[in-house]
Amino acid sequence: VGSGARYLLKQTLHQGSLMSQNDAPAMAHTISVRVYYEDTDLAGIVYHANYLKFMERARTETLRAHGITQTQQAKDDVYLSVVAMDIAFKAPARIDDLLTVEAVPVSTTGVRATIAQRVLLGERELCTAMVTVVCMNAKGRPVRMPQVVRDLFPSPDV
Repeated sequence: VGSGARYLLKQTLHQGSLMSQNDAPAMAHTISVRVYYEDTDLAGIVYHANYLKFMERARTETLRAHGITQTQQAKDDVYLSVVAMDIAFKAPARIDDLLTVEAVPVSTTGVRATIAQRVLLGERELCTAMVTVVCMNAKGRPVRMPQVVRDLFPSPDV
């Protein structure tokens, strides 16, 4: 994670909460993920690409917790697509580990949003990332982020 992204990630994840655009706390949403044999490489540690899958699940469940499903997004012709990820792998996860995966809304503009994410084993950080998504339609054209999604993110003046 680059120095600017690392600072923003640290500030976001350690402040506990930020104010969302609707003045409700923007808190970390967490999910639990058990590491299975299929998630590991020959050495018995989680294959690096699987952390991206774990983080995708956490982002999806963050939206779902607020009533925003992928099925409804598709009906509305609104898709969130990852366009950038600044990621740092700090320590390995192993088979049978029970991980906590966090997603914290950081910022949003018209079509773009940034989410801070961590993968933890207990209190130990295994992986951190700053993820940038854009909102687009089925034709791949940028569209404005729906208000219900923007409301999950901190106000620009916080």
